[in-house]
Amino acid sequence: MKRFPGHLAAGTPTEPDGARSEPDGSPVGPDGSPVGPDPASARILPALAVALARELSRRADEERHLMRQARTNPTPQVRCGLVECRRTNADALATIVRRHGWPTADLVGAPASTAALMILLHAPDLDFQLRCRDLIAQATADGRCPGPHHAYIADHCAVELGQPQFYGTRVDPATFRPYPIRRPETLEERRRDVGLGPLDEQMRTLRRGA
Repeated sequence: MKRFPGHLAAGTPTEPDGARSEPDGSPVGPDGSPVGPDPASARILPALAVALARELSRRADEERHLMRQARTNPTPQVRCGLVECRRTNADALATIVRRHGWPTADLVGAPASTAALMILLHAPDLDFQLRCRDLIAQATADGRCPGPHHAYIADHCAVELGQPQFYGTRVDPATFRPYPIRRPETLEERRRDVGLGPLDEQMRTLRRGA
């Protein structure tokens, strides 16, 4: 299996305190339940896949709506509503992952898989994000998830851990510059490997949307 930068196998001793595995090495969540089944077993009925896709898209759309409200009307009530939405969305995603594995593009479709990634990036539990990062890395290597999905979650986890990011996708809102990047001399090569365009192009797009 191809390994991408930022992919850490379960049990690698770079996870934060509290992360743990079962004796057989299978990952478990904070409540002791398994994070997800083996990808080979994650085969579900088409009707269930459609239902999961609709649920993920609905939740992501609700969060985007609240994010727009928080930008235009940043009252404490709106901000609290956004925090609660992200918490409940993350809980729902954790249930899906525990039962069916990561909702890959081949399982629920590309839009719903992207919606799941957005929910994950805003989840309040870094331990859950770290475990899903490795599930996404494996799915990306197997061709079941787009490469940028791995880039975004790998960079997110690296920045949250206080480490240099791999692909330059995380931007500091205070400086509007990317957070520190490891081995910047090979950054563009890594970005091409996962299907991302040049960093300068990304920054121009962000500045136009600011």
